[in-house]
Amino acid sequence: MNKLLHEGVDLAKSVNSKIKSLTPKCEVILGTPFIHITEIVKTVDNSVISIAAQNCADKASGAYTGEVSAAMIKSTGAKYVIIGHSERRAYYSETATTLKAKVDLALENDLSPIFCVGEVLSERESNKHFEVISQQISEVLFHLSNTDFSKIILAYEPIWAIGTGKTASSDQAQEVHAFIRKLVSEKYSTELANNISILYGGSCNPTNARELFANEDVDGGLIGGASLKADDFISIIDSF
Repeated sequence: MNKLLHEGVDLAKSVNSKIKSLTPKCEVILGTPFIHITEIVKTVDNSVISIAAQNCADKASGAYTGEVSAAMIKSTGAKYVIIGHSERRAYYSETATTLKAKVDLALENDLSPIFCVGEVLSERESNKHFEVISQQISEVLFHLSNTDFSKIILAYEPIWAIGTGKTASSDQAQEVHAFIRKLVSEKYSTELANNISILYGGSCNPTNARELFANEDVDGGLIGGASLKADDFISIIDSF
């Protein structure tokens, strides 16, 4: 929840301008507040930059004042929606049932979910992180067909490393990403597991991005604070 409308548009313009000097080796997605989406879709080069909403409602439509549906998001020109972010789970008590409904509605409306999973510090310290992540994925996603699951982007957020300045080590990130890919392979197929993207989200910045992205199973980043400065975000994009 950052940037007023004009500030968000200016940031997107700056990223759009600076990215022209690169040949990005990755897909670039801006996850913006709801009020920014329509303007930013019109502002950026949609052949290079895609737009995601940061959340969506778990209902299709109706008397749910203040909510924003997947269909509404799709109508703006956005292509993605972030679902299950650790802050939504922690501050708004989003459950597996809620998240499952959101994923299904996103897919029904031709939006690709960026689905977040991750453990808190106590779960990491008690060595329950694999169990937690397995449950988060299986409860919300494993009812999906192969075709629908192939549209999912997964994002691993070690919650203890978000906004704290701490970062999972390169080895820790790779270990969890490999575990997630193996989990998907066992449920679906090795081919599907190898073709999905698994992002790392946890204090990723221009300094550590290249080392993190060098891991075999780390396919990209879900960037938080470092995305609020165009130069930092571009530097991360250029780390691939």
